[in-house]
Amino acid sequence: MALPSLSTPTPHQSGTRAPLSAADEERRIALVGMKRLALGLLLAMAVIFAVSFALEERYPWLEYVRAAAEGGMVGAIADWFAVTALFRYPLGLRIPHTNIIANRKDEIGASLGEFVESNFLSDAVVRGKLESIGISRRLGAWLSQPGNAGRLTDEISHAGTGLLDLLSDDDIKDLLEGVAREHLLEPQWGPSLGRLGEHLVAAGRHHAAVDLLLEKAQSWLETHPEAFGQSVSTRLPRWLPGFVGEMVDDRAYREVLVFVSTVQGTPEHPLREAIDHYLAELMDDLQHDAPMIERVEMLKLELVDNAKLREFAGEAWESLKESLVVALADPESALRTGITSTVLDVGARLAGDEHLGTRIDRWLADAAGYVLQKYRHEIAGVITETVERWDPAETTEKIELQVGKDLQFIRINGTVVGSLAGLLIFSLAQGAAALFAL
Repeated sequence: MALPSLSTPTPHQSGTRAPLSAADEERRIALVGMKRLALGLLLAMAVIFAVSFALEERYPWLEYVRAAAEGGMVGAIADWFAVTALFRYPLGLRIPHTNIIANRKDEIGASLGEFVESNFLSDAVVRGKLESIGISRRLGAWLSQPGNAGRLTDEISHAGTGLLDLLSDDDIKDLLEGVAREHLLEPQWGPSLGRLGEHLVAAGRHHAAVDLLLEKAQSWLETHPEAFGQSVSTRLPRWLPGFVGEMVDDRAYREVLVFVSTVQGTPEHPLREAIDHYLAELMDDLQHDAPMIERVEMLKLELVDNAKLREFAGEAWESLKESLVVALADPESALRTGITSTVLDVGARLAGDEHLGTRIDRWLADAAGYVLQKYRHEIAGVITETVERWDPAETTEKIELQVGKDLQFIRINGTVVGSLAGLLIFSLAQGAAALFAL
């Protein structure tokens, strides 16, 4: 009548089960010990019953002992049957409503998933837990420690390096080329440049560029007077004396210097107004004049053809990738130093800014609530699906290892309670018989 020991696997289990963990092995030993104790009490009751039954005619008081032992055996056997029926067929007999866990494994998994979904994955429970633990404050305190910030930076660097290794260079080049083509080449340049230039001209932002050009022109003229020499005299009649040509060249040079200086110092100079008017017309033509727009498009195609664009995308990615790999590998690089500094700053703000922490905690709670609202059934379904994939015998063993030790107390209590009940019933019967005899 003893229960099969978990230490001896069945043929179905043999060779197919993974070895028990250290914790499960301890549970197995404790379970076997409790089973032996419960069985020992049953055997003790059987011995007491046999002895008292054999000697009760000689010693009438042993009738009470026999009744107690008989009740103890009944209680022990009944509770053994009840506990055993949860995990297997008692004595191998396929009695209805036994081997419950193995036979109803899938229903148990579904009920467990439903229980978790209803009681643990509700919005109120998760939101309350998130708000009570103060995630932002704890995270901020952890991140504000230099050692933790350094560890996080190392992990980010390793992850970044691994990600760069996984990325396909050809795919990235195709992506860059596609983005450049879609956002740089396909749109017409003329209207965009015209609208941008129109705003700049209307705001007077081009005046600084005009001033710079005038300043550079004056500086160049003052530094290279010889370049201006004879630029006018060579166009004079040959019969004029040479000194006249020199005077004309010198006079023209000085007039140009005065003109440039005057334009520089006079915001309302006619040349500036002419430039403003020309730029305004140019910006309007870029937006609305079809021939001008077409000329800009032709210039665009000449500047950036397909081969050059592909080459540019490749060079840009290779340069960027190489720089990132080197920076991520160097603990002293500006990139890693910047990451560490950012982590420390974020940690300090999370730990010290209560308003920011409250906002983040609320955002996390809202995000968790949204996820649970949309996917809590799928999350709980993981439990149901996992239990469904378990082998019935393995499921039985897992559950018995977790609760089997405590269930053996049912057998022990059944033995004790059965003994007391048997003694009480026999005593009441004897008392009633004595009363009727009177």
